[in-house]
Amino acid sequence: MKIAITGKGGVGKTTLAGMLARAFAAEGRRVWAIDADPDANLASSLGIPADRGAELRPLSRMKELAKERTAAADGYGSLFKLNPRVSDLPEKFCLEHAGVGLLLMGTVDQGGTGCVCPEHTLVKRLMQHLLLERDEVVIMDMEAGIEHLGRGTAESVDALIVVVEPGRRSLQTARQVTRLAADLGIANVFFVGSKVRDELDRRFLEDSLAGGCWLGAISSSDVLREADMQGVSAFDLGGSHVDEALAIKGKLVANFAKLQEAG
Repeated sequence: MKIAITGKGGVGKTTLAGMLARAFAAEGRRVWAIDADPDANLASSLGIPADRGAELRPLSRMKELAKERTAAADGYGSLFKLNPRVSDLPEKFCLEHAGVGLLLMGTVDQGGTGCVCPEHTLVKRLMQHLLLERDEVVIMDMEAGIEHLGRGTAESVDALIVVVEPGRRSLQTARQVTRLAADLGIANVFFVGSKVRDELDRRFLEDSLAGGCWLGAISSSDVLREADMQGVSAFDLGGSHVDEALAIKGKLVANFAKLQEAG
């Protein structure tokens, strides 16, 4: 399965991404966790200690690697390969933890020119490789704009999960992402509630996004706040939120199985 998770900043999407990655890995599956959010903090959500997480370099900042793989020459406007070899990069540059391989994409500063640089090409090609050429679970923690998904890769995403909390700004972001997903050809968009305090919160979200396919919700929890403050994995701390994440995973897998049967 190839899963992209997005939502307004601070809504809890990284927490969900980390728990889902750990849950799939706990079943013995090979999992790639892709941190494609400029405010990268998926490492701590997976349970990777801060000192190890600091070792991870964003692939978008590896200028020499990009230059080597794309055969780019020095100087503005030089020609380079648009289809560089990347098959060895996931294993070479990931951080392994609890059966999950974490990759940090980073962002590429292209100024106002709109040009495509070797670093951007390398990141884009790696995303295509992970989504199109790997038969493994891929979970991407995206920013709201899902900027790393172009038309060539978006159609290979099996599910886009939009995490939304009870609040108008979060709902506005969810609607914007849903429209963008439709433009990119992403067929399967699901919603997950976050920071839900009670049934009133749950009904508010479901009524506000009526007709959406809901996978479940993660309740507001002191344990989740504690995990965030300590920089540890909520999956390791245990609690009702893990049961909720497992239920979300189960519903996601069931929907995926139905799509394959219909296929």
